[in-house]
Amino acid sequence: MPGVSARGLSHEARRQLAVNLTRVVTLYRSILDAYIIEFFTDNLWGTLPCSWQEALDGLNPPQLATLLLGMPGEGEVARYRSVWPLTLLALKSTAYALAFTRTPGFQTPSEFLENRSQSSRLTAPFRKHVRPKKQHEIRRLGELVKKLSDLTGCTQVVDVGSGQGHLSRFMSLGLGLMVKSIEGDQRLVERAQRLDQELLQALQKEEKRNPQVVHTGPRHRPHHVVRWVDPTALCEELLLPLENSPQSEARLLLTGLHACGDLSVALLRHFCRPEVAALASVGCCYMKLSDPGGYPLSQWVAGLPGRELPYRLREGACHALEEYAERLQKAGPGLRTHCYRAALETVIRRARPELRRPGVQGIPRVHELKIEEYVQRGLQRVGLDPHLPLNLAALRAHQAQENRVVAFFSLALLLAPLVETLILLDRLLYLQEQGFHAELLPIFSPELSPRNLVLVATKRPLGETFSVLETEDS
Repeated sequence: MPGVSARGLSHEARRQLAVNLTRVVTLYRSILDAYIIEFFTDNLWGTLPCSWQEALDGLNPPQLATLLLGMPGEGEVARYRSVWPLTLLALKSTAYALAFTRTPGFQTPSEFLENRSQSSRLTAPFRKHVRPKKQHEIRRLGELVKKLSDLTGCTQVVDVGSGQGHLSRFMSLGLGLMVKSIEGDQRLVERAQRLDQELLQALQKEEKRNPQVVHTGPRHRPHHVVRWVDPTALCEELLLPLENSPQSEARLLLTGLHACGDLSVALLRHFCRPEVAALASVGCCYMKLSDPGGYPLSQWVAGLPGRELPYRLREGACHALEEYAERLQKAGPGLRTHCYRAALETVIRRARPELRRPGVQGIPRVHELKIEEYVQRGLQRVGLDPHLPLNLAALRAHQAQENRVVAFFSLALLLAPLVETLILLDRLLYLQEQGFHAELLPIFSPELSPRNLVLVATKRPLGETFSVLETEDS
C-alpha cells in the first residue's frame, strides 16, 4: 500500500501531517469508532452516504480488496463497474496519501523463497522454537540494532519486554552484542534461560561437526533480569550497565520488539537519560496505551483539535490490512464471522437489552455452521439460554447482507493506518521536541508482521545512515 515516508519529511512537514491527520480522523470518526458487531443493531450501513452504499453494495470480497483497499490479486487490473462518488474516491486517496508507508526497501522477503518455515538468513540453532514470523523479525531488528550500535558506539543493548529471549539470543550469541534482557514474567525468563543453554550447546555441537567454521568475536550469553517496567517511573535497573561495563563509560541502546502499549512509551522516556545513546523500538497494542499518559506525548499533537483517539480507534489501528486483503482475495467462508457475530448481537440485545458487546469466546469452524447454530452456541457462551426462540427469517435477512458487513469493515480498515500514523508521528514529534533525531523505518515484511515500523532515535545526526539501516542487507 502506498504512503508517505517519515524519513523524507521535515519537522514542519511532520507537524502539518499531524494537523491533516487529526482533521481526517475527525471527519471519518463515525466509521473508525464503529463496532462491526453492531452492524445491525446500530444500522451502520445506513450511516454511510447513499452514494457510497450504491457504489459498494454488491461488491464481492475480491472486488473490495482491489477497488477499495487498492490491493489487487496477482495479475489483476482494477475495473470499476460504475462511477464512484468523488467523496468515496477522496477517502481512498486520502487514506493512501497520509499514512506512513509500510513497504520496506526489499522484496518480500527473499529469505523464505526456498522454505516458507525456515529463514535462509538464520542458521538452524537460531531457528529452533522460533516461528517464521519471529525468525524474520529477530533477524531484521537484530541486524539493525547491530548496525545502529556500531554507528553510535554503544557498549550494551537493553532488550525491554524480552519475553522468551529470541531477539536477545540472536543479538548476543549470534551478533556478539552485550545484551541485558528485561522481562516482567518470571516464567518467561526461566524459559529464556533454558533456551539460552540449549542454544549454546547446539552452537558448540555445530562447531565440533564443522571445525573449519570458526566463530569469530566474543560470544556473550544474554543477562536476564525479572523486572516490570513502570511506564510512569524511571527504572534504574534498565539503565544500569552490566558488571564488566563501567558506568562512567556505559552507552546504552534500548530496543523492544513489539513493545506492548505503554512499554513503548516507557522506552521513549528512558531514552531521554544521558546513559542512552540510541533507540530502536517497534510498538504494538495501541489500545493498551494509558489515556492520558500514553498518547499524546508531543506538545504539538496535544494542542490540536480532534487529537482524541478513544479505545476503538486505537484497537482498529492494530489490525492487519495486508492479511485481510489477502483473505478478501481468497473470498473464503471465514469472512462471514463478522456478519454472524453482528446477527448474534441482535439476539442478545432482545434477550438482555443492557448486555452490550459481550465477549464471545471463539466458536470453532464458524464457516461450517448455519447461522442459527452459531447464534445458539454464542448465546451459551455469554450465559444466555441457547434454546431461546429465534426469528429465523430475520437471521436469514442478516446473513444476506454479509457482503455489506465486509464492505463496512473494509472501509474502517482502510482508515485504520491513519490512526497508527498519528500515534507514531506523535512519538517522532515528542523526540524532536526534546532535541533528538528520530525516524520511522518499515523493516519487516507487512505480510508477515503487521506492526512493521521501527522508531529509530539517536542523540546526534546520522545523515544518510537511516537509509542504510532500512535495506535488506543491513
